[in-house]
Amino acid sequence: MEFRLLGAVSVATEAGVLPLGPAKRRSLLAALLLRPNHPVPVDQLTAALWDQEPPARSRGVIQGHVSRLRVLLAGAEADMYGVELVTQGTAYVLRMPESLLDAHRFEELVTLARGQRAPADAVAMYQEALSLWQGPALTGAYPSQSLQAAAQALEELRLASVESLAGAYGRMGEHARAAAVLRAEAGAHPLRESLSAALMRALQRAGRRTEALDWFHRTRRLLADELGVDPGRELADAYALALRGAEEAGEDESEEAGGSGNRNGSGLNGRRRHDAVDGSTVAAPPAAAAPAAVSATIDLLPRMPRGFHGRAGELTALSRAAAGEAPVCLVTGPAGVGKTALVTHWAHRNRDRFPGGLLYADLRGFSETGEPALLEVLREFLLALGVAPRRIPESAGAASALFRSLCAARQLLVVLDNARASEQVRELLPGGARCVTVVTSRYRLRGLIASDAARPVPVDVLEPEDSTALLAAVLGTERVLAEEVAARRLAELCGGLPLALRVAAARLADQPEAQLSAMCAELSDESRRLSLLDVEDTSVRAALRLTVRRLPADAARQFAHLGRHPGRYVDRYAAAALADTDPATAEAALDKLTAAHLVVRAGPDRWTLHDLVRLYAHDLDAGAEALPRVLDQMVATALAAADAAEPGDESCFALPADFRAPRATREFADRDQAMAWYEAELDDLTLAAAAADSAGLHGRTWRIILGMWPQIVWRVRDGWTPLLRTALEAARADGDPRAESRVLALLGWVLTEEGRVDEALVHLEAAPVLAARACDTRGEATALINLSLAQAALGSPDEAAEGCALAAELAHSVGDRHTERLALCHLARHRLDAREWQAAHETAVAALDIEGPAEASVAARVLLLTAIGEALLGMGDEREGIRRLENAALEAETCGYDDGAVRALGALLRVSADAGLQARYDTAMVRLMSRT
Repeated sequence: MEFRLLGAVSVATEAGVLPLGPAKRRSLLAALLLRPNHPVPVDQLTAALWDQEPPARSRGVIQGHVSRLRVLLAGAEADMYGVELVTQGTAYVLRMPESLLDAHRFEELVTLARGQRAPADAVAMYQEALSLWQGPALTGAYPSQSLQAAAQALEELRLASVESLAGAYGRMGEHARAAAVLRAEAGAHPLRESLSAALMRALQRAGRRTEALDWFHRTRRLLADELGVDPGRELADAYALALRGAEEAGEDESEEAGGSGNRNGSGLNGRRRHDAVDGSTVAAPPAAAAPAAVSATIDLLPRMPRGFHGRAGELTALSRAAAGEAPVCLVTGPAGVGKTALVTHWAHRNRDRFPGGLLYADLRGFSETGEPALLEVLREFLLALGVAPRRIPESAGAASALFRSLCAARQLLVVLDNARASEQVRELLPGGARCVTVVTSRYRLRGLIASDAARPVPVDVLEPEDSTALLAAVLGTERVLAEEVAARRLAELCGGLPLALRVAAARLADQPEAQLSAMCAELSDESRRLSLLDVEDTSVRAALRLTVRRLPADAARQFAHLGRHPGRYVDRYAAAALADTDPATAEAALDKLTAAHLVVRAGPDRWTLHDLVRLYAHDLDAGAEALPRVLDQMVATALAAADAAEPGDESCFALPADFRAPRATREFADRDQAMAWYEAELDDLTLAAAAADSAGLHGRTWRIILGMWPQIVWRVRDGWTPLLRTALEAARADGDPRAESRVLALLGWVLTEEGRVDEALVHLEAAPVLAARACDTRGEATALINLSLAQAALGSPDEAAEGCALAAELAHSVGDRHTERLALCHLARHRLDAREWQAAHETAVAALDIEGPAEASVAARVLLLTAIGEALLGMGDEREGIRRLENAALEAETCGYDDGAVRALGALLRVSADAGLQARYDTAMVRLMSRT
C-alpha cells in the first residue's frame, strides 16, 4: 500500500488505485497525509475543503467523507499495513507508518543525499527521490489556500533537490548533464533566479558561454517585464562568472554544494565586475573587505553522539530551518528528549558547510551549576576566532560587538545549547549573513521568535522503531531481537524518551544475564518507575526537577496539581478545579507549562502530559483536596452535557450534599457540542470513575458514569457493561436506591442490546420495584420501558406492550414528556412486531406529536420516523412509507447515528434492491461493527 501526494492524491494497492471519489474527499485525505500520526482538527479540515464560508452542515460532510475513507481503507485491508483512520476528540488522525507516504520517502532520500560525501552516491539518491514525483503535488485536491500552500512547499523542496542534483553532477565534472537537468526546470520556472543562475554556471563550465549569457539576458528582461525588478545578487554573480570567460570557469566550483552559487560575496576576487543591468563597471571591493581566511581547525563542538538513531524528520527540518540568510534555528523539546544529541549529530554531519568554523557553548540554563556569564562565553568564542587574550574587551557589550564584526565575513555555525531565555541568546548571535545559529532549549523562547525570526524545530519523543534501535545500539542487536516484544514494551514504558531509554539500557548493560522482560516488569510499577530510571548523574527525575525549578510560582503550583488529575487530558476547567483557581488563571499557567514542554497542547483547550512527567508531577505535594475537587468538576460537567444532549424537565441525578462547586463549568450550546465532549472525554471519564471508586468516593463514581447515559444510549454496543457494574456497586455502597434503580435499568437495557437477555431480566425486573420504593416515578417509567425490550426479546410482545403503555401513563402523570414519548416509541415498535400496522402508526405519530419534531432528540426522531415508515409499508402505502424511511436514514447518516441508519436502511432494503441503498447500509454497518 502506498499513499501518494507527489502527483495526484491517491492510494495505490496491489489490486490497483482506490476510487477516492470527489475532490473534497481527496482534499480531506491530503490534509490528513500532510500531518500523518498527528491530530488534524475539524476546523483545519474545513479550511482545506472550503476557501469561503463553509456550508452549515460542513461537519456532517467531513464526517461523511471520513466514513467513506474508512470503508475504502477497510476494504483494502489497510490495518494489515498499520494504517488506521481514528477520531480523537474533535480531530481525526491517520495513523500509519510514514514509509508508506511518498512525500516522506522523498524527504528522507533528499536528507540522505545531502549527507553523502561521494557525488555519485548523492546523484543516485537525488534521482531516486525525484523519480517519486508523478506530476504537480496534490493534483486532484480542492485548491484551497492551505492545500495550495502545502503543494507549493513540496514543489519548493523538489526544485531545491533538482538544484542539488545538478550541483552533484557539477562536482563530478559532468556539467552538460547538470545543464540538461536545470534547463527544463528553468524553462518551467523562468522567474526562479536560483535555477537560472545554476543553469548559467553549468553552461559556462560545459564550455557553452554564449548560451549562458543569452540565458541571463532572457531572464533579466523577463524579471523587468513581469516584476519590474533587476536581477538579484546570485544571478548577477553568475553573469559575472560567464563574462570572465572559460579560463576562470572552475574557480568557484569547489564552493558549490548543490547549485547554490557563489558563497563568498561578489565572487570576483578583487577584479572588476560588470553591473547586472547595464554592463557598466564598478570598482571591486578592497582586499580588506574580503572574507578572512579562517582555519578549518576551529571546532568547539562536543564529540559526535554515540548510539544516535533515526530523527530523519527532525534532521530534515533543521536543514530547512538553517537555509537562507543568517538563520536562527530554535530546537525545542522536553527534558531528556535528545535536543543536544540531534543538533550535535547534525552539526558534525554538515561541518563541510561551515568552513569558517563551528562554535559551541553550553548556556546551562537548566543546570544546578549555574549559567555562565555572557562575557565568559564571548571570551571563549573570540579566543577560538584568533583574538589575542589582551585584545578581548572587558565589557560584554564591546565583546559582543567585536564577535559580530568578526563573524560578518565568515561562514560559520554557532550552537547555543540549553538556553533558558531569549535574552541569554541575543548578544551571542553572530553578525554574518552566511552564519547559522542553532539554539536548543526546553522552553519555546517566543521572544526570540518575535525579535530575531527564529525558526522553530520541535523535537518530540522517539517512535517505537527508533526507540528499540536506540536500545540495540547500547545492548546489541542480538539481545534486543531475542526479546523483541519486551523491547517494544520497554520503549513504551520509557515513553520514547531517549534519556529514559539510555538509563534503562545502562542498567541492562550492567547485567548481561538480565532479561528485558524483567526490566519491563519492574518499570510497570508506577511507584518505582522514576527511581529505576536513575543512574549516577543521569536521571529523568533530576532533569525534570531542574525544569520545574525554573518555573514561575503559579505555573509550578499548577504543575504539581496536574499530577492529581485522574485522566490523560485536562482542559482549563479541570486544571482550575485541581488548583482551586479560575479557568483564565489556569490557562495562563498551562501556557507557561507548554512553553516549558512540561505539558503538550493536544488541541483547543486540551493539554496532556508525557507519562514520565505525569509520574513526576504525581509525586509533588498538591494537597488531599485536589482529586475531590476535580471529580466534582467532572460530575458537574457530565450533568451539564447530559442536560444539553437530552433536555428534559429533570436532571438524571441531584448533586451530592458535600458537593464542591467549581468556580466555572463548561457550558454546552446544543446537543452536538455535548456529544462531541462525550466522545473526546470518554476515556478520561472512565479513568475518573475508577479513581473515585479507588478513593471510596462512591457518590462521585456512580454520578460520573450515570452522567454518561446519552453517550451510552448513542453508542449502546460499545461495551459499557463493566463500567455500569462499577456504577451499580457504587450506588449500593452509597445507599441510594434511586440511583441503584436507574443504573439497573440502564445496565439491563445494555445487556439486552448485547443479546444477554436472561442476564438483563434479573436487573430489569428489580429496577421498577426499587424506583417505586424510592418514589421515582420517572425512573419507574424508564425501567418499565427497558424491561419491555427484554420481554419482547424473550417472545412476550403483549406483556412488553402492556409495560410500555403503563410507562407512558406514569410519565404523563408527572409531566415527563420525554419519557412519555420514549414509551410510545417502544410501544409502536412492539405493535410493529405484532404486525398491528394501524395501531403502530397511530402510536408513533402520537409520540412524534408530543413535542415538535425540532425539539425531539435525533435518536427518537429517527426511530419514530422509521416506525412510521414501516407501519405505512405494512398498511400498503409504499410510496409514503419509503419517503419516511429515506428521511429517517438521511437524518441518521448526517448525525452519525449508525444504529438508526442501519435500522432505517434495512427496512428500505426489504422493499428495494437498490445498489446505492445497499452501499449506504454496508457503510453504516461497517462503522457500527468497528465499535463492537
